[in-house]
Amino acid sequence: MSEFDTARQNMVDGQLRPTKVTDSRLLDVMSTLPREMFVDKSRQGIAYIDEDIEVSEGRHLMEPVVLARLVQSLELTEADSVLVIGSATGYDAALIGRLAGPVVAVESSSALAEQSSMVINHLGIDNVAVVEGPLARGFAEQAPYDVIFICGAIDEVPDDIVRQLAPNGRMVAVIGGQEDGILGRANLMTRSGDGLSLRPLFDAGTPALPGFAKEAAFVF
Repeated sequence: MSEFDTARQNMVDGQLRPTKVTDSRLLDVMSTLPREMFVDKSRQGIAYIDEDIEVSEGRHLMEPVVLARLVQSLELTEADSVLVIGSATGYDAALIGRLAGPVVAVESSSALAEQSSMVINHLGIDNVAVVEGPLARGFAEQAPYDVIFICGAIDEVPDDIVRQLAPNGRMVAVIGGQEDGILGRANLMTRSGDGLSLRPLFDAGTPALPGFAKEAAFVF
């Protein structure tokens, strides 16, 4: 067993199982998906720590526990079509691809989009397509999606993205927490008519995803 295999199993047994991550399919995927391949070589030694890892300026690989609990709440099946927003180096998209049906992963950075495509293709995950574009616009060309996963903290969900969710579709995101020292809250949202019903899940200090800040309101 390699040092990465050991670190991966320690992540599952020491971080995920004690924090209410119980889905056996999810645990199986996270015990085999090589997280170290989604970070630079200089950071592979910390690929399995219980913290967010910066993979590019202002972009992060989400903390394993937060990611796992968000994905678990979606109860993914192989029949689900999924939009992943802000996929960065592609770990989240690859993980979801192993649990769901077709996945579109949107990334605004051309360098990160290229990197994630290469790793996902190398791993033979052929149901994930990485596309480059503005994160807050989603990817309407393949909508509607059964599931939308937002890879970072945001102020609010843009209407453009809400419209890309199928009726009764599910979405998860960490809302708020943009200020230092302020936790955001992970939420499971369900499309109901033209809006979303929201169920809070847990607090999470997740780094902000760029492009989702509220527009400053004019004050008289």
